[in-house]
Amino acid sequence: MIPIIPIADVASINSPAPVTGGQTISGLKNSPPLSLYIHIPWCVKKCPYCDFNSHESRTDIPEQQYVKALIADLEQSVPCVYGRKISSVFFGGGTPSLFSPESISEILNAVNMLTPLEYAAEVTLEANPGTVDTAHFEGYKQAGVNRVSLGIQSFNNEHLSALGRIHDRKQAIMAAELALTTFDRVNLDVMYGLPKQSISEALQDANQALALGSDHLSFYHLTLEPNTAFYRTPPSLPDDDSSSEMQEQVEALLAENDFQHYETSAFSKAKSQARHNINYWSFGDYLGIGAGAHSKLSYHDKITREVRHKHPKAFMSNAETGNAVYQTWSIPQKELGFEFMMNALRLTEGFNIGLFQERTGLPLITLKKRLADAESKGLLIQDQARIKPTLLGQRFLNDLLAIFLD
Repeated sequence: MIPIIPIADVASINSPAPVTGGQTISGLKNSPPLSLYIHIPWCVKKCPYCDFNSHESRTDIPEQQYVKALIADLEQSVPCVYGRKISSVFFGGGTPSLFSPESISEILNAVNMLTPLEYAAEVTLEANPGTVDTAHFEGYKQAGVNRVSLGIQSFNNEHLSALGRIHDRKQAIMAAELALTTFDRVNLDVMYGLPKQSISEALQDANQALALGSDHLSFYHLTLEPNTAFYRTPPSLPDDDSSSEMQEQVEALLAENDFQHYETSAFSKAKSQARHNINYWSFGDYLGIGAGAHSKLSYHDKITREVRHKHPKAFMSNAETGNAVYQTWSIPQKELGFEFMMNALRLTEGFNIGLFQERTGLPLITLKKRLADAESKGLLIQDQARIKPTLLGQRFLNDLLAIFLD
């Protein structure tokens, strides 16, 4: 089985390389929902599997300077989204919980001053179990955070050590219990297919996550990404059959416990889906601020992507001089079908057929042959209302997406 593209509780989206000279499009009648992603690039220790833009904090973090740069970045971005309401905010990283509650409060105050934030907007902060305590969680809640995503990864000390995590089983459980007593909405990130992990050990992690009582869980397969320590020196991983069995048994266990498998790696109980991530997967818009952050923004005649300067020092110096954005480009018309499907087909229930034209400005008939090909291979089903992946399409998502890639 070809591993599916892993996205946990989404903190950033890796965009394709910039393409110039693409055709613009027409037909975007309404702006899609808009989310705000805020990148905090530092962590205590770089995990060997991580390919996100994160940097070990070997010296003191320039927290105040970075907060100032983030606010400057947002101020420069306001004209691009002027008048549009922000439906969700996500602090990702790195490890956002390295920042003080006072800094998170300052950032969110600036967001409220500079942009219209929807009433009861979802505001998520990623946290590492090794960097939080009661005071931090209470402070984040007072600042306006109403959802926390905890990077547990495993409850097994040997596996946590192999993954380079800075917390142990006891800290993971304590952090989860503390988060669940502080916030109404908590996500727990857990991985499977870990070095030397058995099927029973993967199920032990799943059972422990269930026992904690969170209403949202992310289970995703460890993959060896380029530019990571694991890619350069691969550990001994379970074979494909074992990983597939882990996935199937974990999914069955969660289903038995009333969790809906609503996205490739995401499971939730009723009304607990991650609204921020749903917007990504529905090809909504997002403004990304901070070092290396990506944005996807729709206009009446084009859809653009932009990326900020990647290194924290470069980002801060450029943001302070009014040049936070490193590069902007329009998505070529021929790539819009793939970009839409790359997101929407992660959703177990797929998408309403009208959403494609609403979000891309293109008629669905432009993908008629590709849709028919995917359906003939048993990877996708469609009717007059919806298009969604089959169970086979979910298992072989990369193969399904490849059909839409030029």
